[in-house]
Amino acid sequence: MNDETSGKASLRRELLAVRALLTSQSIEETAAALASSALELPELADARTVAAYVSVGREPGTRALIDTLRERGVRVLLPVLLPDNDLDWAVYEGPEHLARAGRGLREPDGVRLGPGAVLGADAVLLPGLAVDGRGMRLGRGGGSYDRVLARLAAAGARPALVVLLYGNEVVARVPEEPHDHPVDAVVTPAGARRFT
Repeated sequence: MNDETSGKASLRRELLAVRALLTSQSIEETAAALASSALELPELADARTVAAYVSVGREPGTRALIDTLRERGVRVLLPVLLPDNDLDWAVYEGPEHLARAGRGLREPDGVRLGPGAVLGADAVLLPGLAVDGRGMRLGRGGGSYDRVLARLAAAGARPALVVLLYGNEVVARVPEEPHDHPVDAVVTPAGARRFT
């Protein structure tokens, strides 16, 4: 394990410990604030297709945002975790069409569109644990979104990459490895911030 990998593991533990202290009420309040702040980003407000995800546990809530996007006529793609940790995609048809899946996830029950469906997105919402001032994102460590980002880069696709976080998760520095990609913006309850 190199220093960057070790630094990522340590930072993940710290941030997950803080998330573990969050109450259900604070998570719900944050979700509403995140949806409002995210919709102020033109990259999301003007998008026709957004690849998103359904938050679980103490992740910053995405349900209010994906429901609002869908109500506005945006095609929302949600991931379906494949056995090799890659992601397939399906269209979000509403909360009644979310099925329980492994690892506590909620996935769309519709037609699978294939891993390449993300290439048609105008914006991609990425889960994460932290981001720094350079836009470097720290994920959970499973590698699923690293594959998505590599797929986008290989195809020359350039959707807006946006991570949703709690305010304390914008940090001074995220350890990075060669495969890491910066995001274009972070949304916290306090508002959105773009990276250059």
